Amino acid sequence: MQVLENISLKKYNSFGIEAFAACFSNFKTVDEARELIALNRTSNQKRETLILGGGSNILFTKNVDGLVLKNEITGIEKVEENDEHVYIKAGAGVNWHSLVLYCIENNFAGIENLSLIPGNVGASPMQNIGAYGVEIKDVFYQLEALHVEDGNLVTFNLADCAFGYRESIFKRRYKNQFIITSVTYKLNKKPFFNTSYGAIEQELEKMQVKELSIRAISDAVINIRSSKLPNPAEIGNAGSFFKNPEVPKDQFDNLKNAFPNLVGYVLENGHVKLAAGWLIEQCGPQDTVSWKGYRAGDAGCHAKQALVLVNYGNATGAEIYSLSSAIIQSVKEKFGVLLEREVNII
Repeated sequence: MQVLENISLKKYNSFGIEAFAACFSNFKTVDEARELIALNRTSNQKRETLILGGGSNILFTKNVDGLVLKNEITGIEKVEENDEHVYIKAGAGVNWHSLVLYCIENNFAGIENLSLIPGNVGASPMQNIGAYGVEIKDVFYQLEALHVEDGNLVTFNLADCAFGYRESIFKRRYKNQFIITSVTYKLNKKPFFNTSYGAIEQELEKMQVKELSIRAISDAVINIRSSKLPNPAEIGNAGSFFKNPEVPKDQFDNLKNAFPNLVGYVLENGHVKLAAGWLIEQCGPQDTVSWKGYRAGDAGCHAKQALVLVNYGNATGAEIYSLSSAIIQSVKEKFGVLLEREVNII
């Protein structure tokens, strides 16, 4: 293992933002990770540690005056099974979509709706990633994580992770305290098809699918995502930049009266989840009707999906962040709703 100095992070984040790490290294095993954090802990110049996975949910607004460690632990294995379920353990550095394809190939059901989500396995429980009616908490069994202070490997079960909407204990209470090294998922041998969310049913009909399967659902999701979300390899972005906000039912009713086309989904807790993309589309800077498709220099709001902020080439993280702040302010002024960033801001 080698610790490098003053390393560009541009190729390590899907926004393609130029930022530099004072120190940088990678690890491919738990022992290597343990050795690196021990080395940093005992150094005369102990540095704050940032763990980097696929870099698909991060915005660098400045250089990192610390130690950046890239998690490259790979491997996928079946660790247990019974008549109904199979337990698949994957290294945190495994590409998420590669894991989805592996499960589809082996007819392990449960994550097909999460196809084509960018990033690595380690981010899946940290963010409680979700799409088209499925969240990681629905298939999560346990994870292993290395404590950065003492180097102990700790196992977290479902309850330990305190999952919420795009939330987990690792984003709040344990932020920057653990390195997720592996995740184990509890998948189904007999699939339960979830096609009611979004445009999946319409896409399946368009595809002329005669017999429903997890592969067909995955293909439908891939088609939908590809049609409206920019490929980070072509246009820098981190997927959905904002969370869909939740409001009390009475606030939703008042907003619905004022804005009849308002989009909302009633939740189990009685609150209503609003479509952040719709809210953003209805607002814009002073000289523009909508943020959707807006561009200032190389920072912009994608033309097909207002939730996605993009870097068209050489935007800085500060410019992307400034744009997000202007969007948040305009939505608050028009609707009285405060949008929250989903992307991790550095």
